[in-house]
Amino acid sequence: MFLTKRIGILLISIFFLFSCKKETENTVPNAAVDIYIYINNPSYTNLTSVGGWVYITGGVRGIVVYRKSNTEIAAYERNCTYQSSNACATVYVDNSNIIAKDTCCGSQFSIYDGSVLQGPAGIPLKPYNTTFDGNLLHIYN
Repeated sequence: MFLTKRIGILLISIFFLFSCKKETENTVPNAAVDIYIYINNPSYTNLTSVGGWVYITGGVRGIVVYRKSNTEIAAYERNCTYQSSNACATVYVDNSNIIAKDTCCGSQFSIYDGSVLQGPAGIPLKPYNTTFDGNLLHIYN
């Protein structure tokens, strides 16, 4: 009887553990992305130096592209991951040039790696795949 009671308590604990998900988190919709950018094009001058970034059209609400190093460029969906279906759930790079903020919910993300710096968002920005040969950047999923 003691073993049965312990198993019952364990099962109830597991049930409550997995039922406590945030209802306000939802996934960012998928959008086909297959974009090529020549970073030497005057429109993308900011990407020629480490720490530079630009917004480009594509994805769901746009894409923020960030130059991480001489050989690596990252690209993230601008659709905030907190209540992503809200009309205002879009991130904007702030004056620090390293933090993307959603002015609707107040969430903040690193544009270096997409991680959450401040909630209520609990999920990082959605990344896109990138390849970079020193001149041509390919952003895709």
